[in-house]
Amino acid sequence: MVSRSYDAFVKPVEGIRERSVSGGFITLLATLTASILFISQIAVYLKVETRQHMQLADSVPSLLFNKARPKDLLGHRIPLRVHVTFPHVECKSTDYSHDGSAHSSGDFQKHHKPPFAFTRRKPTTEEYRVAAGCSAVTANKKKGEGCTISGTIHVQRVGGTLTMSVSPAAWRDATSLLVFNIDPTGRNAVDPFHGRLPNVTHYIHDVTFGKPFPAGENPLNAISHVMDNKSGVGLTNVAVKLVPTTYKRTFHSERETYQASVSRHIVQPEMLAAQHSSMLPGLLISYDFTPIAVRHVESRENWFVFLSSLFGIVGGVFVTVGLVSGCLVNSVEAVAKKMD
Repeated sequence: MVSRSYDAFVKPVEGIRERSVSGGFITLLATLTASILFISQIAVYLKVETRQHMQLADSVPSLLFNKARPKDLLGHRIPLRVHVTFPHVECKSTDYSHDGSAHSSGDFQKHHKPPFAFTRRKPTTEEYRVAAGCSAVTANKKKGEGCTISGTIHVQRVGGTLTMSVSPAAWRDATSLLVFNIDPTGRNAVDPFHGRLPNVTHYIHDVTFGKPFPAGENPLNAISHVMDNKSGVGLTNVAVKLVPTTYKRTFHSERETYQASVSRHIVQPEMLAAQHSSMLPGLLISYDFTPIAVRHVESRENWFVFLSSLFGIVGGVFVTVGLVSGCLVNSVEAVAKKMD
């Protein structure tokens, strides 16, 4: 037939094919090379490639200028999880507030209702040991002392402040007894601070905004703030910049997270007095959101590109080795003929 002349895949006849030792060696070499390249290509495909780019963060509506009901804006709130231990201050002498709404005044309970609220309780032995930096034996002896504040609230995606400190009443009583030797309650109550100012040394087990960013570490995790001055009084000022981050993994849905950049310092009591600050000793966390968002995408090479590369490598190795071996065989035969 006419089409036979266009056949590019000529079939050799079994009787005239010849196998040789050199041919077997070349075939093994080609197979080894193809296997190495095959495994390397699979390793390259399994390697995750990370891409990051920045963009403007989404605008967040404000309750002040928005007529929508608060429950309709829940999508613009994020959870704020807190777990902090004060080893030297009793729970009845502590207070916490968010954006000026304090627990002691009852305003905090109006804005944050259970189950999204904070609770105060006595720390466990392990919590006290970590917070006080003592041994387990000492922590067992001190069982029942200190206070742990923990819980989750939902906050709007706008800047705010969170404080955990000595309560105003406890601070007033302590300073009155220490400075004027006067019991403001008039009941001769037992002094919880034993004639001293409250030591507000504390340990941040965890403070998390929104969902944690899997590819990074939380800078507000396992941090101890020790008040090493004589009075034990001070204000830990923690400034947090939150970067909205969209995290996308292969074969997974997108995840809205937040990366945090933290700077902190301890304000000494002399500075608080010089500035006539109304802040009470304890922990102050001020946070804000950046207008720039980050998109973090983890991806692999396209499946069809991987397959085409794989077939190209395997086929290309054998074709190349076949061409090289054919050239060598023809060269040897040509030299042999000339010698004859």
